[in-house]
Amino acid sequence: MENTFLQLHKPWPEVRERIKEQNIELTDEDLDLKPGKENELLERLHSKMHKSKEDIKNWIESISGNDAQSG
Repeated sequence: MENTFLQLHKPWPEVRERIKEQNIELTDEDLDLKPGKENELLERLHSKMHKSKEDIKNWIESISGNDAQSG
């Protein structure tokens, strides 16, 4: 499977907290990101959120790049 790299503009811990603010059902375990394992993160979120991995990737990247992102 091809590895997907997230284009983050902020550190992952900050992005993770913003994601949890927008989707309180996601846990720290759901949002665990190990270097080079972006596909595993996207698979977990795909299963939990029932959205495409591409949509989730775009959503994460938009949260990372937007200081005033609203849910």
